[in-house]
Amino acid sequence: MRLAGHTLGTPNHTVPQALQLFRASGLDAAEVIYQDDYKSGLPLGDRRSAMEALKAAEGEGVPIVGLTPYTTAINSLDHAEWHQAVDEFRGAIDTAHLLGADRVRVYAGSWHPGDTDHAARWGQLRKALETLAPEAQQAGVRLCVENHFGTMTQTAAETAALVREIALPSVRVLYDQANLTFTHDENYEEAFAVQGDLIGHVHVKDLVFTDPNAAFRATETARVNASERAVRSRVVGSGVIPWTEILGALLQHGYDDVLSIELEYRWHPQDLPAPEDGFRESAAVLRSMLSDPAIVRNA
Repeated sequence: MRLAGHTLGTPNHTVPQALQLFRASGLDAAEVIYQDDYKSGLPLGDRRSAMEALKAAEGEGVPIVGLTPYTTAINSLDHAEWHQAVDEFRGAIDTAHLLGADRVRVYAGSWHPGDTDHAARWGQLRKALETLAPEAQQAGVRLCVENHFGTMTQTAAETAALVREIALPSVRVLYDQANLTFTHDENYEEAFAVQGDLIGHVHVKDLVFTDPNAAFRATETARVNASERAVRSRVVGSGVIPWTEILGALLQHGYDDVLSIELEYRWHPQDLPAPEDGFRESAAVLRSMLSDPAIVRNA
């Protein structure tokens, strides 16, 4: 498996600086945020910035393998909003193709407690992905729908249901067990049972609970506000996520691809070491796990 650094963990670095940090941390690749006004991201539709990032990636020997947009309106019932969101994803697909990246993260729209018209919004979400999937396939890109709160695919079951309904090879699951854990949804065995054959990308992070019995609550999609948090972010291997077992399960299900280390330093720097240390420590832990003969034997 290849280990990638995610620029969520480098908010104070430019993209070229983040790529240099990833190389120094012993990482193989990078996943880069695709969003305006984020220092460690690529602005929407900015070809010049993308070309500069590509040049830096080639210079560091750290290819950019994925993009992470924050677009959420692909389930909007507003015609103009929906079209704008679809066009933003088209821009992400085009930029990924330019960079040689083969995956784009997808938020499955926006969905929070109290929202209504689930069926209609789900229909818009399907329509968006069915529109974009052929374009993504032609560009050599897969759209990876994340297990993520604040969207219509918070759970593994919801994510799998959407991907199976679309039933196109360029739409896959982005597996994030930490997200499933802190929302009190599926454990890793349950997650693999419903979506294990659909995984096209993996985010790796860790956490500890401050109150394991607290009900999950989040009013936003990208992050959980400080007042709503019942967890603390941790370096991989120092929290409650059973990564050794998960790596074995990934191999058992045929996934031998990128593991993207999603150090949440952008959102929760108080929880984590500096990125230089956090990525280096995470990479060392993951490589140690992957070298465990038991993982390979059981796979």
